[in-house]
Amino acid sequence: MIIAKSIDEIIKPEQGACVTIGNFDGVHKGHQKLISSTCKKARANGLASVVVTFDPHPLRVLVNSKTPPFITLTSQKLELIALHKPDIILALNFTKEMAALSPEEFIQRYLIEPLGMKEMVVGYDYALGKGRSGNYETIVKLGQKHEYGVERLDPVIINDAVVSSSRIRDMVSEGNVWDVRPLLGRFYQVRGEVVHGMNRGGRLLGFPTANIKLEDELFPKKGVYAIRVEVEGKVLPGVANIGKNPTFGNEALSVEAHILDFSKDIYGKDIRVHFIQRIRSEKKFNGLDELKERIGIDIGLAREILSYPESQVRPGLHLSESESGAE
Repeated sequence: MIIAKSIDEIIKPEQGACVTIGNFDGVHKGHQKLISSTCKKARANGLASVVVTFDPHPLRVLVNSKTPPFITLTSQKLELIALHKPDIILALNFTKEMAALSPEEFIQRYLIEPLGMKEMVVGYDYALGKGRSGNYETIVKLGQKHEYGVERLDPVIINDAVVSSSRIRDMVSEGNVWDVRPLLGRFYQVRGEVVHGMNRGGRLLGFPTANIKLEDELFPKKGVYAIRVEVEGKVLPGVANIGKNPTFGNEALSVEAHILDFSKDIYGKDIRVHFIQRIRSEKKFNGLDELKERIGIDIGLAREILSYPESQVRPGLHLSESESGAE
C-alpha cells in the first residue's frame, strides 16, 4: 500500500486504476461501502485500487473559521481508509487553485494522467470541480470522452435515514455516542496526548485523571461518559468528564479520563478514548464532598454500562471482513 500526499509521489499503475474520491470525514458506513466497492471492482478488473481524499478538508480552505469541527483528524482518517487495503491512498493538498479547476481539468490532472483511471466509483451525491459543477451526469459525460466507466452507489440507510457525516456530527454533538455506533461501525473516538492538568483529580478528589490535550476535532456534548481508554495496546474501562469543571470555576474546555483500577504514570503518552454511553450532564456542585459523592455514583454507573458485551472495544482500529472487502 502506498500513502501519498502528492501525485509526484506516485508511479502510474501500468494496469490502470479504479478510483473513488471524497472527503471521507468519519469514514462512516457510507464511506466504507464506497471504499470496499472500489477495492472489489479493482480486483475484478485487474486494476489498481485508489482512494483519493483531501488534506485539509476543502471547507477549511473555502470557508475557513466558520467550519464545524471534523469527525476524524487526517491521521485517523487515513488509518481507517487503510484498513480496506487499497493499493494507493492519495491525500491531496487542497488549495483554492485546486477548487477553481473545472471538473474536466481536475479529472485529467489528478485522476487520468497520474493514475490512468479506467473506472470511477462515486457516492450518490458526489460532485467535484469548481462550484461542485461536476455532478454525476457531468462525470459520466466526461467518462465517455476520456474512456473511463462510472458507477454511482446508493446511500447507506440506517434507522430510516441516510448515513452522513453531518448526521453523525449532530449526534455526537448531542452526546448520542451509543446511537452513533451503527453509523460509524465503531464507537466514537478521540485521541490525544496526556498532559498535566490542574492537579485536582488525585490530590483533592481521590480520582486521578488523564487530561487529554485537545486538538481540532469534534468532541461530544459536555457531560460525563462511560468510556474505554486505549493506552499502550491495552483497552481499559473508565469514566470521563468533558467540560469546564464549573465547580472550580474553570473557563477552558477539557477532557479528563479516570481509568478504573489503574495507577500507572502515562503523562506524555498518546491515548484513545472511546465514548460508550453518556451518563449525565455537567453540573456545578456545592463543594468537594458533594462532587466526590457524585463521582462515586458515576463510576458505579460506568462499571454497569461497561459490563455489557456490546460495550467491548478491541485495541486498534479494525473492520470486519465484510466491511473491509476482504475476499
